[in-house]
Amino acid sequence: METTPYILKEFKAFTPNTSIGDVKSFFEETTFSHFPVIEMNAFLGMISEADIEGLDNLNATLNDYQYLLNHFSVEVHNNILSILELFAINNTNVIAVLNKNSEYVGYYDLIDVLHTFNNTTFFKSEGEILLIEKAVKDYSISEVCQIVESNKGAVLGVYITENDGVTAKMTVKFSSNDVNEIIQSLRRYNYTILTNHEEDFLLEDLKNRSDYLQKYLDI
Repeated sequence: METTPYILKEFKAFTPNTSIGDVKSFFEETTFSHFPVIEMNAFLGMISEADIEGLDNLNATLNDYQYLLNHFSVEVHNNILSILELFAINNTNVIAVLNKNSEYVGYYDLIDVLHTFNNTTFFKSEGEILLIEKAVKDYSISEVCQIVESNKGAVLGVYITENDGVTAKMTVKFSSNDVNEIIQSLRRYNYTILTNHEEDFLLEDLKNRSDYLQKYLDI
């Protein structure tokens, strides 16, 4: 999904000559956790509200505290998932946007990007959602898509929910008239199904067997 329409320029970026007093006032008047610092159009980094909170010399400038700058940004044509990932990694609600020449062009606000993500097919389309798991060395997004599509399903989205270096958890959204067949096919390819689904006949069979065994033990 195109995110460039959400690049903001409402507030001017700080410069090395911006006073600490002005920076503090800015953060007090906004809900931003960070904001860009530039010189001409060259991006210098992001200053965080938390880092300048304890500075008492309000007449000092950001030039005196360049060591506090955080160096994270995105390029204009980064995809939405990589943008969201950077928001999470840097624990920020603002990210600077640079062009292909690494020049500052504006910033993204997390709220706007989340609204954009909510308008993707993954969220807006009706479909089935499964959380699956497999060893990192063995999993393949293309394989998951192939399994769904070979069982006459249509993939609406796949993304990595968690990766601890050993196993990867993936959220899969798809449309299908035979959800059970897709679930069983994923199992045959050694994917663990982490979500319960009403059309998962294997779980239903196991439940019936468990109920039968319990009745037998109660005799």
